[in-house]
Amino acid sequence: MVMAQPMLATLQAKGEVHIDVLALPWIKPLLLRMPGVNGVIDIPIGHGRLALAERYQLGKSLRGLYTQAIVLPNTLKSALIPWFARISKRTGYTGESRYGLLDDRRTLDKEGMPMLMTRYAALASADHSVDASLAYPVLQVSADQQSQTCQELSIEMPSTQILGLCPGAEFGEAKRWPTEHYAEVARHALDKQQAVWIFGSEKDQEVTQQINERCEGRCLDLAGQTTLYQAIDLMSLTQTVVTNDSGLMHVACALGRRVIALFGSTSPAYTPPLSDQATVLSLQLACSPCFERTCPLGHLDCLQKLSPKMVIEKLGDPGFRS
Repeated sequence: MVMAQPMLATLQAKGEVHIDVLALPWIKPLLLRMPGVNGVIDIPIGHGRLALAERYQLGKSLRGLYTQAIVLPNTLKSALIPWFARISKRTGYTGESRYGLLDDRRTLDKEGMPMLMTRYAALASADHSVDASLAYPVLQVSADQQSQTCQELSIEMPSTQILGLCPGAEFGEAKRWPTEHYAEVARHALDKQQAVWIFGSEKDQEVTQQINERCEGRCLDLAGQTTLYQAIDLMSLTQTVVTNDSGLMHVACALGRRVIALFGSTSPAYTPPLSDQATVLSLQLACSPCFERTCPLGHLDCLQKLSPKMVIEKLGDPGFRS
């Protein structure tokens, strides 16, 4: 969803336009912090469910309200609601035999347009072009939102620099930098009197707890303790974020944080950290990127051999913008 924000900015630049986003309820907090979004319509359907009758009813309720729908996912299900809504212009890439559901179908040139951000932005253009000056994604958090979230979680507003760690990765372990490496970087920051906040979901709790244990409990472990909007608000208070290739990496970049992105089994060519204040660390071994969830060779050298020293040196690099 973060990758779609430049597309929204492209639409806004064309003149007066009202943009509502149809999305699953859990993504709404992110959308409400995204410039260019006027409203959010919840899809009350769990991920993966066809729920044809429910999609029909939702589409029917939207009839007469919109002149165009841009469908980002390449699935058949995602194109049904705009079709049921009888929106006259339904734009999207050809995919999953949905030829009759989209009347403004585009053919994706994967090699010519490898980045997801530009693929989305091209859908906002009638000729499928992308402005060379396309801006990176942006999320906006106010001081009031920061303060409110800290109060909700009984967190004191920080008086020192904060290093954020995002050690999780929904894709699988082949995206996760080792916990002992994260812990070494955390101890370095703590010894320099910085605070260390660890972000993640409930699924990441085992990993984040291991990192905090290696740091004698001196980190603030937020994994599974925040909603999405709280995680966004708290991350906006950090100065630097060290992260795997994950959704939180894109959030950190959109918030304008300094970002060190660690790549192993995946490639930054498709979904790189989109920020002038981000840097990618990758060993670029012959066996990577393999795009596997677990290392097919059993050693995970692409991340194991990416040392904490490399990250610590980058943290102290005066050329790494702050």
